[in-house]
Amino acid sequence: MKWIETIIRLVFLALFLLIITGGNMMIWLGLFAVTLIGSIFFGRFYCGYICPMNTVMIPADWISRKLKIQNANPPKWLKNGVLPWVFLGITIVVMILFKKALQINIPILLVWLAISFLVTLIYKPEVFHNHICPFGVMQKTFGKYGRFSKQVDESACIGCKKCESVCQSNAITIGHDNKASINTALCHQCNNCSLACPTDAIKFTRVK
Repeated sequence: MKWIETIIRLVFLALFLLIITGGNMMIWLGLFAVTLIGSIFFGRFYCGYICPMNTVMIPADWISRKLKIQNANPPKWLKNGVLPWVFLGITIVVMILFKKALQINIPILLVWLAISFLVTLIYKPEVFHNHICPFGVMQKTFGKYGRFSKQVDESACIGCKKCESVCQSNAITIGHDNKASINTALCHQCNNCSLACPTDAIKFTRVK
């Protein structure tokens, strides 16, 4: 299953690069808009499988951990919740200004691709996903209403925390009852947690 997810991500990364280098950024933004609607029903699957930034962040996270340069304590100002919206506004303004003033379609998405890689060399992936990404904040807003999502069967959960340790978006927490729970707004709908769970307690199902 893991290799299938990797192939899907690489295919979408290649498609992204083909579209962007061909000067057709609006096509990708159109795809993103469609996934926003889809997230209302199926959660943030865009972030888990389609997003090129997530795809390049996976090897960046691996490199960071191997070199032991990953900072586990990002500055508090990164977590104020406002930055992603600010970055979204800046992104839109820059795109419009370059288009109107210089008649140039600046490849702003490639810039964000590089930023996501560099940030993940320093901090855990959840920092960029939850506190920086201007596209992730929109997916988060729509995804919290997801009708279907990864859910934990509490009767099968043994509180081993293996799912929590492999979650790239910090969507899983272990409660006082020693049971895992998943935040639909943060969950990328990948299978990291399901594959790590020793009791097969995590399934993609209707949100209660």
